[in-house]
Amino acid sequence: MDFYRAHVLVCGGTGCTSSGSAELIERFEKGLAEKGLEKEVKVVRTGCFGLCEAGPIVIVYPEGAFYSRVQLEDVDEIVEEHLLKGRIVERLLHKDEKEEDVATTLDDIEFYKKQNRVALRNCGVIDPEVIDEYIAFDGYKALGTCLTEKTPQEVIDIIKASGLRGRGGGGFPTGVKWQFGHDAKGDQKYIICNADEGDPGAFMDRSVLEGDPHSVIEAMAIAGYAIGANMGYVYVRAEYPIAVKRLQIAIDQAREYGLLGEGIFGTDFQFDIEIRLGAGAFVCGEETALMESIEGRRGEPRPKPPFPANKGLFGKPTVINNVETLANIPQIILKGADWFGSMGTEKSKGTKVFALGGKINNTGLVEIPMGTTLREVIYDIGGGIPDGKKFKAAQTGGPSGGCIPAEHLDLKIDYDTLTSIGSMMGSGGLIVMDEDNCMVDVAKFFLDFTVDESCGKCPPCRIGTKRMLEILQRITDGKGKPGDIEKLIELGESIKAGALCGLGKTAPNPVLSTIKYFRDEYEAHIYDKRCPAGHCQQLLVYEIIPTKCIGCGMCARVCPAEAITGEKKQPHHIDPDKCIKCGACIEKCKFDAIKR
Repeated sequence: MDFYRAHVLVCGGTGCTSSGSAELIERFEKGLAEKGLEKEVKVVRTGCFGLCEAGPIVIVYPEGAFYSRVQLEDVDEIVEEHLLKGRIVERLLHKDEKEEDVATTLDDIEFYKKQNRVALRNCGVIDPEVIDEYIAFDGYKALGTCLTEKTPQEVIDIIKASGLRGRGGGGFPTGVKWQFGHDAKGDQKYIICNADEGDPGAFMDRSVLEGDPHSVIEAMAIAGYAIGANMGYVYVRAEYPIAVKRLQIAIDQAREYGLLGEGIFGTDFQFDIEIRLGAGAFVCGEETALMESIEGRRGEPRPKPPFPANKGLFGKPTVINNVETLANIPQIILKGADWFGSMGTEKSKGTKVFALGGKINNTGLVEIPMGTTLREVIYDIGGGIPDGKKFKAAQTGGPSGGCIPAEHLDLKIDYDTLTSIGSMMGSGGLIVMDEDNCMVDVAKFFLDFTVDESCGKCPPCRIGTKRMLEILQRITDGKGKPGDIEKLIELGESIKAGALCGLGKTAPNPVLSTIKYFRDEYEAHIYDKRCPAGHCQQLLVYEIIPTKCIGCGMCARVCPAEAITGEKKQPHHIDPDKCIKCGACIEKCKFDAIKR
């Protein structure tokens, strides 16, 4: 084994890869070779560190120096100063928005201080394409413990006692689901990992597969042992090429090491895994539609019952868990149910990974104990709202979730609390909105997504969501009518009651929650023909402020509709009938003489 005095960890997640981290790795390797340091310093491509906003990220150990936004031209300086001369390059160290001093190491950064990385424990720590690195961090030890020291029922009892709930949607108890699979009768059973992450703004599962694929493989094998399955499938969207590549490498390595296949750990247990690629249909995130897709048919939900645990893939008993749920399993086996249960709240144990995006300073992945408040996530971890704007709402659960207003900023995040206020945990997307977001338009955005992605199998979803979208479109166009709000509520409740699958039943949530908390905005659109956020284009009116306008004519020159007139050095005027509300005049005016 080669020993190195220093390691350069470069983020190889999708975000940093798109920002050029692969080129950084090549430059580091070349620079180290030129200095004769290639046998002293090892460059490691890792998974996502989480702080995507600061990418590309490079961490140099043993000092733990956290370099953010590293560019190609910075590499030579790091090699020369830090790796050759031992002097940390302070100008490249990460600096928190609210802190004057630079943060030398990861632990000094505010973004990480309130996090507890369990599912993400190895992301940004190991090379996901080297099985030995996973094994060095107790990888496959949990599987070995289960196969050699515990019965299948004992494994299920541990998961039950831990209180782990499914991290992919409604939060069904994982141990109970495994018990159903264990008790079901069948000559063949299956384990499925649902990695079809389709929510807008969600990238948690992708990051786990990219940064720690062996944790999912190990967990699937443990689940297979627990319920009596010998075959597993990972259903992952083809839009995740890095995740798919690393997952296949990990599967091949596990087979080579005898950790998949026959006689695992010298026992009579056998288990293997295959990857199935999805074509991007959002509905295939629903478990029964997912199984239809694996079987080679159009992804459409099946009526339930029968439930998958009794009659699932190819008509056989099947247990389906999502990526994040599985990533917790090995740690629960190794550290115990009490350890996992010590985190979180009474009914929502452990941690939850969120993809934090939208109007937030620190976009990225965060993993927090259940029960952490929304305020802590947004202001302590997320660094607050850019440009000093006011927080307006946070949307959780993607198209199936709802909007949480500012009055609930101190809400403790867990499954039941979110459900009680009209939202849901979902897979873990968390989109932050500020005062410039129009909540009617937000509802329209998510419903437009749902209408486009509906499989069309059941009329409530196929027809009902389309009618709701038409009403929302009319409202944002300034053509709303009295009674539209009531129609939206009636339609939403009917869809929730009558849709076939969970996705259809939750599709009205963004509309119903925004009506509940931001009804005044709907009323302003309908009755006053005004968008309070100044966002809906058809409701905007552009006016020139005479006392500020110096008559320079710049606005008139850039107006594509020739709607602005006026004499030179005299206040100009905008013809509302000609104005197409493009905003070009506001962008060009240097005197803030145009108001919207």
